[in-house]
Amino acid sequence: MPQTPMNDVLTRISDLFGSWHAGTTLDEMRNGFAQLVSGGKRPAMIRPVDASGVQGAWIGDETAERVVLYCHGGGYQMGSILSHGDLMERLAVESGAKVFGFDYRLAPEHRYPAALEDAVTVYRWLLAKGISPGKLAIAGDSAGAGLALALMLKLRELGLPQVAAAVFLSPWLDLQARSETYQANAALDPLTQRDKVLRMARTYLGKQGDPTDPFASPIEADLSGLPPMLVHVGGSETVLGDSELLRDRAAEVGTNVNVKVWPGMIHHFQVFPELPEARQSLREIGAYLKDTLS
Repeated sequence: MPQTPMNDVLTRISDLFGSWHAGTTLDEMRNGFAQLVSGGKRPAMIRPVDASGVQGAWIGDETAERVVLYCHGGGYQMGSILSHGDLMERLAVESGAKVFGFDYRLAPEHRYPAALEDAVTVYRWLLAKGISPGKLAIAGDSAGAGLALALMLKLRELGLPQVAAAVFLSPWLDLQARSETYQANAALDPLTQRDKVLRMARTYLGKQGDPTDPFASPIEADLSGLPPMLVHVGGSETVLGDSELLRDRAAEVGTNVNVKVWPGMIHHFQVFPELPEARQSLREIGAYLKDTLS
């Protein structure tokens, strides 16, 4: 059987998870995850900056008027500007926007709501820099998409200006992992098995945390009055049901959520640029952002 790009990706994932054992440290897991997601690539156009105490970075054309605030994935325990830097750079190229990534505090060292607090701090910093909300979108993958949606809810609560639109890649929105796709797609998606997802949720929330808190599990929230959202998700993902539930609950309150399902694709497949579907997904997302932020 000829080796395909997806086979190569699945082999890399299997090799990483197979190398982890009881003695593997959290730092080793984070480094391995970063290598898997970025392929060791560092963005060519990256400019580090302190955003009111949160480490951030601009990626892309610094003269661009359109801005995308990007929340990286990693189960609230892994991920960084550098792990997702290659993805953010490709997003910047396709959208013609400059992308702002940031290193929010991670669990278990910093549990909920630390990540959301950092996201609010960064958003206030962007507004203070004179960035127009009409030229600003928010994006994120996996847990980062959950954080992005939670940020939009928090902006509504605080009375702060909303972003013009949001883009979610393989969003993880339900910390109870209740969708039937966790079982139906369990054999197809090597990255997000339900037991692993529930462990990440417990680590993020702590023993006393509430998985129904809408700022932690934003699928539980009132979704009315939020900006339009574009979702790209793989048809083989266990978290596929989160996207479908978001679309259905948003429609009930008149909020526009457009979900595109990519057949045969696994969790946050866009981080693997060797996949033709990943490249096409980012092209379509880029076109959406150009149109929405014009």
